[in-house]
Amino acid sequence: MKIGVTGATGQLGMLVVEQLKRKVGKDNVVALVRNIEKAKALDVETRLFDYNNTEKMDKQLDGIDRLLLISANEIGKRAQQHKNVITAAKNAGVKWIVYTSLLHANTTTLNLAEEHLETEKMIISSGIDYTILRNGWYTENYTGSIEGALGGGAFIGCAGSGKISSAARKDYAEAAAVVIANEEHKGKVFELAGDYVYTLSDLAAEISKQTGMDIPYKNLPEVEYAKILESFNIPKAFAYAIASWDVSASKGDLFDTTQQLSKLIGRPTTTMAESVKQAL
Repeated sequence: MKIGVTGATGQLGMLVVEQLKRKVGKDNVVALVRNIEKAKALDVETRLFDYNNTEKMDKQLDGIDRLLLISANEIGKRAQQHKNVITAAKNAGVKWIVYTSLLHANTTTLNLAEEHLETEKMIISSGIDYTILRNGWYTENYTGSIEGALGGGAFIGCAGSGKISSAARKDYAEAAAVVIANEEHKGKVFELAGDYVYTLSDLAAEISKQTGMDIPYKNLPEVEYAKILESFNIPKAFAYAIASWDVSASKGDLFDTTQQLSKLIGRPTTTMAESVKQAL
């Protein structure tokens, strides 16, 4: 059995590879990467893999039985890139694709959903066995802003009092490894989110508690928040995208109470407080 992992040098991919090495042994894991040099530390077989290079994809997937397709990071190009991979997987005889999608992709207002839904449909219609992991928000999406909040004296956003059920990236990585290592998960769609629910006000309060500083949450209008992000040298389109995701959070699109993630990994998900502690 050979398990291929796309994006294996990414933040999620590296964690998945480490989990799979423990579960199935490193000889059964293939890292599909754009940079072979960067992948050396993974200590598994590596193959040069580019979502856009359709000429070589079939060969690069040769001998791989199970494929974890970690969604590409180029928003707006993902659907075509994923189509390339799915086509190559079918040509190469891949038997099972596990795909990292988006929480509640079929109902969410998050503008990321369209490409994920399109990919889900392509995988299901390909005739290859599939499992869809609809990942919720990574807590690191927020804890990455702690440094700026400490410098500016406030945690800013436009999520209002929206409830967030995020989990640590390592939790989602473990779930991906658990799923692809066991065929009983074939044909399923999992809605994955954290066990613990919080708002950005709660997050700011936790930062304040752990640092001893007064870091309030400051809720801003969407456009104002986007413009502030722009002032931090974030490209305009991405700044407005981030702000729109906060608005979706305010509508409950990052909220889920089914605890499918913790059931998969057999333990509670990482608390927001623990993620804050690690970030600090």
